[in-house]
Amino acid sequence: MATYFEMNRDELVAEKAKLEEQYKNFQAMGLKLNMARGKPGPHQMDLAMGLLQMTDYTTDAGTDARNYGDLEGLHEARVLFADVFGVKPAEVFVGGNSSLQLMYNLINIGYVFGFPESPCPWSQVEKRKFLCPVPGYDRHFAITEEFGFELISVPMTPNGPDMDVVEKLVAEDDTIKGIWCVPQYSNPDGYTYSDETIERFAKMKTAAPDFKIFWDEAYIVHHLTDEIIETPVLLNECKKYGTQDRVFMFTSTSKITFPGAGVSAIACSENSMKYICKRFSVMIISYDKMNQLRHVRFLKNKEGVLAHMAKHRRRLIPCFDAVKTAFSEELTPCGDIAHWTNPKGGYFISLYVMPGCAKRVAALCKECGLTLTGAGSAYPYHKDPDDSHLRIAPTYPSLDEVETASDLLCVCVKLATVEKLLADQEA
Repeated sequence: MATYFEMNRDELVAEKAKLEEQYKNFQAMGLKLNMARGKPGPHQMDLAMGLLQMTDYTTDAGTDARNYGDLEGLHEARVLFADVFGVKPAEVFVGGNSSLQLMYNLINIGYVFGFPESPCPWSQVEKRKFLCPVPGYDRHFAITEEFGFELISVPMTPNGPDMDVVEKLVAEDDTIKGIWCVPQYSNPDGYTYSDETIERFAKMKTAAPDFKIFWDEAYIVHHLTDEIIETPVLLNECKKYGTQDRVFMFTSTSKITFPGAGVSAIACSENSMKYICKRFSVMIISYDKMNQLRHVRFLKNKEGVLAHMAKHRRRLIPCFDAVKTAFSEELTPCGDIAHWTNPKGGYFISLYVMPGCAKRVAALCKECGLTLTGAGSAYPYHKDPDDSHLRIAPTYPSLDEVETASDLLCVCVKLATVEKLLADQEA
């Protein structure tokens, strides 16, 4: 078959008619499919039902997890997350079910009070800014947008953010107060930051003395292959350069056990720990220690976490493979109309369609019963300058549903592309 770029107008018109017929066939199916957000499927959550069988809430040290106290989290929970992070237990704060809430709270602390090294609270900084590697996580960007930061896009590469750009910006502008990062299996591309990138983050010079790296290890144990990728621990790397106070690392069990009832954690320097505990102590006496203890006894340690995640992996690999197989078989023969990432972990596949087509693809899918994350959502202010990126989340639907959704998505990509090529010919 000729690629779309080799077809003349009559051939494109005929191809459009064929695709419209295929699209009508999907419409007749009355589909209700969702590949929008990275939610675990029911079979994944069922893996953690053993959490709910616990009845004894007294720790080995004699602490009653049902009572007040332990703002920083149960000692056993701090040990568990320290094992996962690769840091010391004293550098871990264990919170509630949402790491996003912890991120919001820390941005709010910076906004209202500043940090110990801040010349003033961030709210008093005119034209304050935050760096956003793109494509990235929309909920990260929404937090800093909510607090009035100007969001500055930084291009992503397979090795992480373009560090030449990052280093230049933070060295020259003291109104840049931080950067969002998902260093392992990034959301949405699935890239893992290189050792060099991590070292450059640790040692880079910043004009702002209170510059913060919000380092979201959301997918630190979410491997999709048998290869267990380990990267340098940013907090430990920063200690080599005396920059450890700039780091806040985050993770949670949201996609390990129950998204709505998991446990979150922060890893930071002991100086930062003292400061955030001072601020948090006014807000809360302690987070849910009963849930912390349930997770400790269920997961035990990093080895136990990895064993549990291997069960998730067996459920997820076929779904990711179904999407990539459909793309390869249906889109590749059409020419260079799309490309996509091949992540080794995480929860997403990035699909890049022809510039100017992403919104149309998402709209076609929605009209046919397939919900995707909104086109442009992975960019600050939801504005993709190329209108080309779509984030695909194949985790929640069943395998049969993923296969149907992938086939429909391919028809929508091809139809939007043909429409664009015909429109360009008329222009």
